Parts: sequence; C-alpha cells; structure tokens
Amino acid sequence: MSAKSIIISFVILIIFVVGLSFLITGNQPVQPTAASYTSQSQDRPKVEIGEKFIDVGEIKVSDVITRDFSIKNAGNKPIQLLNINSSCGCTSGKIIYKDFTSKEFGMHAQSGFVTEIAPGDTATMRLTYRPATMPVYGAVEREVYISTNDPDNSKLIFAIKAIVR
Repeated sequence: MSAKSIIISFVILIIFVVGLSFLITGNQPVQPTAASYTSQSQDRPKVEIGEKFIDVGEIKVSDVITRDFSIKNAGNKPIQLLNINSSCGCTSGKIIYKDFTSKEFGMHAQSGFVTEIAPGDTATMRLTYRPATMPVYGAVEREVYISTNDPDNSKLIFAIKAIVR
C-alpha cells in the first residue's frame, strides 16, 4: 500500500469518526440553565405551592391516578421550572401553564424542558401514577422532582401515596 493510499484512508477514517460523534451527540438535550438569584435579592422569584403530598388510599394495580398540584410565583421575577423527572418509571409529571402543556417527563431521562411562570401567575404540575407499569403491591410512595430558580426552593418534590392491591 502506498503512502498516498494510507493518508487517504486515514483522512476518511477521521472524517467518519468526527461525523459519527456529531451524529451520536446531536440528539442529546441541552441541559437548561436558570437565572440565578440569592435569598437576599429583593427582585427574585418566589415559589408558593399548596399541597405537595397526596394520599389516594387504596387503588387497583390497573388504575391510573392523576393529581394536579399548583405552583404559584409570589415573587417579582419569573420562576423557571426545569429538569423535571420522577422517582419511578411508573410516575410522570408535566407542566400546564396558560395555553401550553408540556410532554410527560419520567424517571429515565431528565427533561431539557424549561418554562417560566410570570410574577403573580400559577402553573399546574400534573402527576400521573400508573402502578401497572412497575407493579409493586402494598404501601407505595412515588415522587416528581422539579428544579427552580427560587433560591429558597431550588427543588420541588411532589408525592403521591397509595396502597396498591
């Protein structure tokens, strides 16, 4: 094999490896970043949530349980909600705000999703629990996690408890 053939083969290999790396990493979500505030800031978002835990009592493994939780912005800067995920593949969360509904986010992939809640506005976090997806019987508690840019509430945890029969 001549030196020219070796060089051409080497260049083709490099182009192939670079192209393959772009193909592999091109579909990965960009991790969102949130605006940063301190607890001492006068101008900052402030999360207010009502309930963050619901006990639904006894349910069948075939049931699908959906519950809504409110997230209010009591501050004077937008709240950013990001990195939604859950404690189990049987549980998911999605955000409903104004005319927008996000897709459901679960355990296996932290979302690249970000939305902002304007000061004074309220969004809904819809938790869905599907026990049949990962059947566990007896007392079960599942959670949905949401990161925020509120320095006093940087991680929100919404939970559902049930006795699965």
